[in-house]
Amino acid sequence: MSKNIFIIFFAILTILACASVKTQNTAIKTAQGIDGYVYKTSGNLMPMPGRASPKPSGISTTIFIYEMTNIKDVVRVDNSPSYTAIHKKLITTTQSDSTGHFNIQLPAGDYSLFTKKDQLFYANLFDSENNIAAVKVETGTITKTVIKVDAGATY
Repeated sequence: MSKNIFIIFFAILTILACASVKTQNTAIKTAQGIDGYVYKTSGNLMPMPGRASPKPSGISTTIFIYEMTNIKDVVRVDNSPSYTAIHKKLITTTQSDSTGHFNIQLPAGDYSLFTKKDQLFYANLFDSENNIAAVKVETGTITKTVIKVDAGATY
């Protein structure tokens, strides 16, 4: 009887030891994706002597993550940073919290980030090849980014 209890105890101990090793191994995996903030700025932001620039405030919003999107892949509203349609594949969406922070795991690749106000997509950054709000995720890294929604700002 005591021999059976010893065997059962040893088996349980072995299973628990293997389970903890499995947990440790999954924790070692490298995270990759995007970590960032969405800030809203508005009003008169013209530099003036004796006046500090107002701090942008973080906003809770949905971030739309598309395949790398070029200006030729969108339907643009005049020359604004607003778009009625994006003709690239939507990869995923994520939500920023009340401070504007968001974090999302993504495979390595090149992406474009948009927010949305009413029915219009918004992104105001372009690279030298006219890619919109480009973010590169490399294997095993977290890419840091800031999205500034400044449609109501004057510079």
